[in-house]
Amino acid sequence: MNAQARPVILVVDDEAANLQLLRQILQNDYALLFAKDGARALELAQQERPALILLDVMMPGMSGHDTCRQLKAAPLTAAIPVIFVTALNDMRDELSGFEAGAVDYITKPLSPAIVRARVRTHLSLVRIDELKETRLQIVQRLGLAAEYKDNETGLHVIRMSHYARLLGVAAGMDEAAADDLLHAAPMHDVGKIGIPDRILQKPGKLDADEWAVMQTHARIGADIIGEHAAGGMLALAREIALSHHEKWDGSGYPNGLAGEAIPLAGRIIAVADVFDALTSVRPYKRAWSVTDAVGYLQAQQGSHFDARLVELFVKELPAIDAIRLRWAEKEESHAAA
Repeated sequence: MNAQARPVILVVDDEAANLQLLRQILQNDYALLFAKDGARALELAQQERPALILLDVMMPGMSGHDTCRQLKAAPLTAAIPVIFVTALNDMRDELSGFEAGAVDYITKPLSPAIVRARVRTHLSLVRIDELKETRLQIVQRLGLAAEYKDNETGLHVIRMSHYARLLGVAAGMDEAAADDLLHAAPMHDVGKIGIPDRILQKPGKLDADEWAVMQTHARIGADIIGEHAAGGMLALAREIALSHHEKWDGSGYPNGLAGEAIPLAGRIIAVADVFDALTSVRPYKRAWSVTDAVGYLQAQQGSHFDARLVELFVKELPAIDAIRLRWAEKEESHAAA
C-alpha cells in the first residue's frame, strides 16, 4: 500500500508495551500516531484528524472515557470513530464506553487478527460514509447546474427539496424515505441541461414546437441519472425527473400518467416545485404572495395536483413558510455580497 495513501490511526495507551504491540500489528497497513495520555491524544486528534482512534480506557489522569467524551464534544474530532482497547470486560464497562461515544470495544490480551478485522471494518464504514457524502454533493451540484442554466437561483432546489421532505412526512413517509426524497429532489429538472438556451431562456411564451422540445427535459433527466437498483436514492431521483410534470388528470408529460399511477414522489415534487416557482422572483415575473400561490394550488387540486397532498401542504404552511423565509434571507445575503 502506498504510504501516502494509508489511513492514519491514533493509538493511545499509557503502557509502552501496548503501544509497541499495536505498532507491530498495524504498521504494515496504516500510518500510526502515538500518545501516552488523554491530553496528548486530544492535541494530536485536533492537529492530525486521524481516520480512527484506538483508545485505552484505564489511564492515569484523564481516563479513556473522559478523553472520548471530549473528542465527541469537539466539532473537528466528533466524527472520528473511537475503539476502546482495554482489559475491562464487564458488560457495564462496555456500556459506559458506548455511552461515551465509542463505536467498538476490543479486550486485552490483544488478538492481532481481531484488531486488524475491527480496524478494517470501521475504516470501511468511514469510507462508505465519505462516498455517500460525495455522491450527495455531486447530485446537489448537478441539480444546481440545471437551475443556473434556466436562469433560476440555485436556492430554488434547496427550498423545494425541504418543502418536499416536509410534505413527504405529512403524507406518511418514514424519516429515511423522506431524507431520500430531500436528497433526490435537486435532480428533478436536471434534464434542462439538454435543452437549447434559445428555448430555455426565451423571455416570451414558447410556440408549439419549442414547447415540444422543452417537454423532452423529463426524459433527458431520466437518461442523465440512469438506471439504478430499486430503493436507492438515485433510482428515486430518476423517478422524480420522469414523473414530476405528470398531472393528476392525465394531461401532463411525458407519459400522460393519471392519479395514483403517478409515483408519490413525483406528485409531491410537483406541489413543492410549483409553490416555490410561484413565490420566487424570476426575470419574467414578480414573486407571488403565499396566499396567491396556495390559492393556485387549491384551484388546481384534482386536475394538476393530488388533492390530498395540497390539503396536507396547506396544513403544513407555518413550517413551509419558515423554510421559505429562512432561505429567502440567505438568498438576500448572497445577493448583497
